[in-house]
Amino acid sequence: MIATSTLEISSKAYRQNIRYIRKEIGPHPVISAVVKGNAYGHGIAQMVEIAEKAGIRHFSTFSSDEAWEVYNYSKRGSEIMILGMLYLEELEEIIRKGIQFYVFDFQRLDAAIEISKKIGIPARVHIEIETGFHRTGFEWDAREELASKLLENQEFLSVEGLCTHYAGAESVSNFVRVKKQITKYHDFKSYFLERSLLFNKYHTACSAATLIFPETIMDMVRIGIAGYGFWPTKETFFAKLNDLPKGNKNPLKRLITWKSTVMSIKKVKMGEFVGYGNSYMALENISMAIVPVGYGHGYSRLLSNQGTVLIQGQYCQVVGTVTMNTIAVDISKVKNVKIDDEVILIGKQKGKEITVASFSESTQQVNYELLTRLPKDIPRRIIP
Repeated sequence: MIATSTLEISSKAYRQNIRYIRKEIGPHPVISAVVKGNAYGHGIAQMVEIAEKAGIRHFSTFSSDEAWEVYNYSKRGSEIMILGMLYLEELEEIIRKGIQFYVFDFQRLDAAIEISKKIGIPARVHIEIETGFHRTGFEWDAREELASKLLENQEFLSVEGLCTHYAGAESVSNFVRVKKQITKYHDFKSYFLERSLLFNKYHTACSAATLIFPETIMDMVRIGIAGYGFWPTKETFFAKLNDLPKGNKNPLKRLITWKSTVMSIKKVKMGEFVGYGNSYMALENISMAIVPVGYGHGYSRLLSNQGTVLIQGQYCQVVGTVTMNTIAVDISKVKNVKIDDEVILIGKQKGKEITVASFSESTQQVNYELLTRLPKDIPRRIIP
């Protein structure tokens, strides 16, 4: 079976990103590779292989189904941590397999203790505390009950971590809020320490916090978007700009290249409309290439008359409405385009580049959203 497009994932770029992050955090903190959202669209199977070869031995997923994927693809016995969703009926198998998971309410904590008592295997839990993000986490008012339960059930729980998540560490506008969260985290930590309640790891930092709030780098950092070669936001990049290595003002390298081919070539006369409706009228005689990728493949309809691709190293604009399965691009200025010529949707060709960020600027999507919308059924190929 030959697909209409393919994704190439660069292991070399990933190794470079991990080297940069390691330089930022020092030799001791664990790097947990966040692979939620199908590894930010890069593919869990591919990223587990690439990351383990790069020395990663800890993975974070959002949900249990992703955790099982990592478990099945891991060849190095890596640790796995579920940050969010799991079903209580699968807790027993999760505990048996040694998969770690966040606990952010008493229902999940009580269930973990009960199952651990039944099977005689300690549940490996990370206690998430509410510091100001207001999504999941134990509230400050619950600290006494929480501490008591953890201390009373030490033989049934391996308290792997004390953790929280910051509300927008990637944005300067959230600076004060994040600082308050850091303070609140340490209030929790001090409270537990005063009661001789110790955790194996203290961790709070996502990619953005790791890069611009060094005080959040503790025993482990949870690296998502930066591992894939993207700055969380432009603000994050500008905040680090003066500290970046001389001669290399962007040490993060993108892993992903999205390729397709020319399916058909058409001529359109001046004054005629292209595709559905009347969103694009040819102002002169043009040549078009039809590319077999559309919004059904993750190429947003918002890129109608906005997106660009690369053909023979030349930028070619999308014309007309992006359909479910195709886009049309203006190739009038490119010579000798042929059916089956390579089309770059994301990536480099002959010294020029289409970036995910350029998509975001055109559509008001963020890198995260566009990447995670890439369907799982697009073939992904690891390149050295």
